[in-house]
Amino acid sequence: MNDQLMEALEEVIDPELGIDIVNLGLVYGVEMDDKGDVLVTMTLTAMGCPLAATIQHEVKRALSVIDEVNDVEVNIVWSPPWSKDRMSRYAKIALGIS
Repeated sequence: MNDQLMEALEEVIDPELGIDIVNLGLVYGVEMDDKGDVLVTMTLTAMGCPLAATIQHEVKRALSVIDEVNDVEVNIVWSPPWSKDRMSRYAKIALGIS
């Protein structure tokens, strides 16, 4: 199930960078309990990101289409801080970062 949740989160695109939040390394964890409640622990590329609410909404929308998902909570954390090292090879190539 975790793979299905992560796959759904790959549909959530960071509006500023144009890359999905999974490949950017913004998703730190996804947990689903027996009731179908999902907790997504993630960060953003910068504190005070003006698009935080948009990204949270898109995370909830992406996961809510999965039949087994009952409710989605998004927990934004700042520790550990995000860095370019968390990005996938795909994201680094797409953004021209080596």
